[in-house]
Amino acid sequence: QVQLVESGGGLVQSGGSLRLSCAASGFPLDDYTVGWFRQAPGKEREAVSCITGSTGSTYNADSVKDRFTISRDNAKNTVYLQMNSLKPEDTAVYYCAADRSDWYQFFLLDENEFAAWGQGTQVTVSS
Repeated sequence: QVQLVESGGGLVQSGGSLRLSCAASGFPLDDYTVGWFRQAPGKEREAVSCITGSTGSTYNADSVKDRFTISRDNAKNTVYLQMNSLKPEDTAVYYCAADRSDWYQFFLLDENEFAAWGQGTQVTVSS
């Protein structure tokens, strides 16, 4: 069974840090592009970051550049999102996704088009 499970969300003050984890089962993450999306109440889904399977190249949205870092631990079959200098506008449910598409296609896929989509983890940043 192909599955992604996110963890690490929580409540943090503005300027603080959190690290989200996305653990995969049923398939090797290093064969896939894996990334993070977020959705705040009343807003559309936003692409945050992704890491490609073949080269490990990373891509980040301008809104999180220089603050968020995506990485992968192949031994643990887990992708991480290190979030620093958090702002109240980072408050959202964060979702992990995986697919074999290239990164520029990855960010355009609908939720039901991904090979795997996690259940989400809430991140709340207080001012």
